[in-house]
Amino acid sequence: MRPNVPILSDPVNKRIFLHVMFWLAILVVLTFIYGAGMPDYWLTIGIVGMFLPIHILYFYCIAYVLIPRFFNRKKYLAFSLCMILCVIVSTLLFRLMEILVADPIIFAVVKKNDPTFDWIKLHGTFTEQLFKPVYLISAFEQTNIFVWIALSIKFFKMWFERRQAAIEAELNFLKGQLHPHFLFNTLNNLYALTLTQSPQSPAVVMGLAEILRYMLYEANTDVVELERDIRIVESYIKLEKIRYEERLDINFSINGLVPGQKIAPLLILPLVENAFKHGASEQIGQAWINIDLRIKNNILKFKISNSKPEDTIKEDKKHHVSIGLANVRKRMDILYPSAYQLRILEEEDVFAVILEIELDKRLEL
Repeated sequence: MRPNVPILSDPVNKRIFLHVMFWLAILVVLTFIYGAGMPDYWLTIGIVGMFLPIHILYFYCIAYVLIPRFFNRKKYLAFSLCMILCVIVSTLLFRLMEILVADPIIFAVVKKNDPTFDWIKLHGTFTEQLFKPVYLISAFEQTNIFVWIALSIKFFKMWFERRQAAIEAELNFLKGQLHPHFLFNTLNNLYALTLTQSPQSPAVVMGLAEILRYMLYEANTDVVELERDIRIVESYIKLEKIRYEERLDINFSINGLVPGQKIAPLLILPLVENAFKHGASEQIGQAWINIDLRIKNNILKFKISNSKPEDTIKEDKKHHVSIGLANVRKRMDILYPSAYQLRILEEEDVFAVILEIELDKRLEL
């Protein structure tokens, strides 16, 4: 069970906590790296602590000033110039901290233990020490290594967030595409009933209201109860039975459905709708639809087959590939990558769709 820390429930506090932990980790790592060549680790942690504010200032200047103001606004020249300035300033600050504070402290400690110790790094005037190439290069390397690790994490996080936003936008678009598509088809069915002044029209309106309520309000979540999703499919089938009456023979078998099973919403309904739209609705005589849903070991297998009109043109290979089917495939690619199979089988008088999903392998967005 994950411990509940109230202060971390706030996104700002959590963000601050993660940043503090990152810089503490850097402090520990640098202490172990440089501690091997120092008199003791307590001295090392103090020296590293002196330089840490330079790393922090360097990172946050880039991450929260230059990137938002210039890089994100595609002002790449200004960003590059400011980056060069930051590199120069941070390197010089690092050298100044070495010359004025860190090196004298280290020299004094070592000199105390070894009176004969002479450190060539301290030779020369202040200006000569500051601009000596070998120590400038060393300062540049030490200043940039961990800052750029932090910036790499920042850039990866930015890429990931934008990718997630793009995926969510596409999912919302695909899900939104289903609503008018479904409504258009169902209203056509309702229109056909009203032409004949069918007494079943009110029942169709109520059934349609229930399905639309589910699509607009309950299906806005990432996952829904599989049982509830199937009940909506059954409601849709009841609506279609009213329309086709005795002209349609439909069988729907369910095995292994238990409470608590979850699925992304509106993956099965478009497959059922497709069977009615391109099967029964295009046949003048008797039509049939067989639906079989099985869940075993958290693997859902859904198979739906329907009769085809006798006059279907053989050359029309995409006769049944509707908006709904294409929509389901795209959503499956996003939500269940490498965890599903969607097969479409078409013969002379039969059209079948088989969908298999590993329910516990949905991609968390």
